[in-house]
Amino acid sequence: MYPSDAMVPWECRPIRTGESLETLFGDRWIDIARFNRIDRRHVWAGRSIKVPKRLRDLQSFSPLPLAYPPAGSDEQFILIDLSEQFLGAYEYGALRFAVPIASGNGQDETPTGEFSLFTAHRTHQSELYTIQGTDRRYPMNYALRFYIDRKGVSYWIHGRDLPGYPASHGCIGLYDEPMQTEQYGFPDDPLLNDAKRLFEWVLGRESEKERVISMSHGPRVQIIGRSPARSSNTIERTDRQLVSVGGGGVERDGGTGTVLSPAK
Repeated sequence: MYPSDAMVPWECRPIRTGESLETLFGDRWIDIARFNRIDRRHVWAGRSIKVPKRLRDLQSFSPLPLAYPPAGSDEQFILIDLSEQFLGAYEYGALRFAVPIASGNGQDETPTGEFSLFTAHRTHQSELYTIQGTDRRYPMNYALRFYIDRKGVSYWIHGRDLPGYPASHGCIGLYDEPMQTEQYGFPDDPLLNDAKRLFEWVLGRESEKERVISMSHGPRVQIIGRSPARSSNTIERTDRQLVSVGGGGVERDGGTGTVLSPAK
């Protein structure tokens, strides 16, 4: 449950065998996916989703404020609301775009407070976590680091699965359908890549570089709220080879062997 659920009248709708977001909602499927903070790979038969009673209500849906005065003097500012599981990119206090996220899973929480982006790595990978059932390191594409805790553990914003509930070990996950196609073979037509969108918005022309990039004055990041509790009847479908977590391990500069730090 999210605070913004009260903004849009909706009803619970189970997914039946043979159905998908595309077959049910046509070209409006992206709106439904974002409203549910879920990706297509996690919409299977037996799963229930929230469906607005009027699809047109999603045309102007935003769980984040269109204007954020505390960021009025910032050229770039990132607001993350854990209660809403949404991230907003602001330019001089005006919302440029907003995207759904998957934050800490309840055991490993995402830190709250004010931070700044200080490291970027377009082709980041986890040294600790792998794609479930394989020895392939979990991709953390378009990674933006915002915090290192006292234990030396890094927290990043990066691409991952979005299962529809908080699921990471503390990092902030964004849509990365191209990664899912590469790793799982689904979806056939990857479209959603909010991780790339945010990465390019932050770095501009620098975004195509493969090396680890240090930012001396990266955008401020404010993380507020508290992650919603995961429903006890949410079931993981291991037969679909769902990834266990989203990122982590001792991170290394691509190919150089330079240890950066452990990561969530």
